[in-house]
Parts: sequence; C-alpha cells; structure tokens
Amino acid sequence: QVQLVESGGGLVQPGGSLRLSCAASGILFRIYVMGWYRQAPGKQRELVATITRGGSTNYADSVKGRFAISRDNAKNTVDLQMNSLRPEDTAVYYCLANWYERDYWGQGTQVTVSS
Repeated sequence: QVQLVESGGGLVQPGGSLRLSCAASGILFRIYVMGWYRQAPGKQRELVATITRGGSTNYADSVKGRFAISRDNAKNTVDLQMNSLRPEDTAVYYCLANWYERDYWGQGTQVTVSS
C-alpha cells in the first residue's frame, strides 16, 4: 500500500518560514520524481517544485529564490523549505510521487500565511 504523509504545515506570519516534509512508503522511493503542488481556495492545483531521482530541481517562478526542495533517499522523505512566505502562498500543499504515468498523492497539509 502506497502512502505519502505530509507534515509541517501551519500558520505563519508574512516573511516567516516553514518546512514541509513528506514521508513515503510502499514505493521504490529512489526511482520516483518527487514534487510539491499546492491548491488555494477557488484555484487549480499548481506545481510548486519537483526533484528528480538524480537531484535536479525545478521551481515555479513564483517561489524561485524563496523555496527549496530536497530529498533523502535513505529516509524516503522529500522536504520543502519555504522562506519569505507571502499571503499568496496560502494553500493546501500536496506531495506527489511520479514514475512515468504512475502518480501518487498525499492527503495535503494546510499552510496559512497571515498576520
């Protein structure tokens, strides 16, 4: 059974930081492309960042220079360090594991940026 479990969300003031973590089980983690997506109320789910099995990263323009994705293949985890958070970063953040046409999603974790 595949499970992706996100943690680390919460309420933070503008300019603050949060670190999200996703723990994967039931997959051969090291071969999967891992990613973070987010969905704000009334909006479509959008890409935040991805990291390949080789460690290459890709970011949405809106988070470049503020967010950093990393993975630990020994622990089967992928993290998203979020700095300089803005109110527009408020969303439910989802972890994705992708291998060719196979996608697995986590249940999501809420991030709220507000004063």
